[in-house]
Amino acid sequence: MTELEVERLPHAADLPLPRYMSARAAGLDLHAAVAAPLVLAPGARALVPTGLRLGLPPGHEGQVRPRSGLALREGVTVLNAPGTIDEDFSGEVQVLLVNLGQAPFTVERGLRVAQLVVAPVTHVVVREVAAVRASSAHGGRGAGGFGSTGT
Repeated sequence: MTELEVERLPHAADLPLPRYMSARAAGLDLHAAVAAPLVLAPGARALVPTGLRLGLPPGHEGQVRPRSGLALREGVTVLNAPGTIDEDFSGEVQVLLVNLGQAPFTVERGLRVAQLVVAPVTHVVVREVAAVRASSAHGGRGAGGFGSTGT
């Protein structure tokens, strides 16, 4: 099992640490460490503090992802999904929420606002070439882009 170091900041002292909500969940839930309710009007976005600093394991990143229930029921999602937390970032984790719904949405203290998935990172060496391999060697898709494989 890989270990994630979590530092709880003073403004999150009463909030739970991130945790998996089921035995096979991929993401740890992140809670809002807002001091007062934060109202997101339709179309509005805001940085929501979690009150946490992370010590990611070497060779890993944190991915901040939306919670499906908030997206479905309220139209509230993570704007830059997935938000990337680099291994060398040492600041407070914040979640960029956006309200794509039709009604104002209130972020209350302790609300589960996002999920954190910890994933391995592969670093590559960038090598310039005259032409990349023909994509036909990789399934025949060619230069087709959005929608090129059908519905």
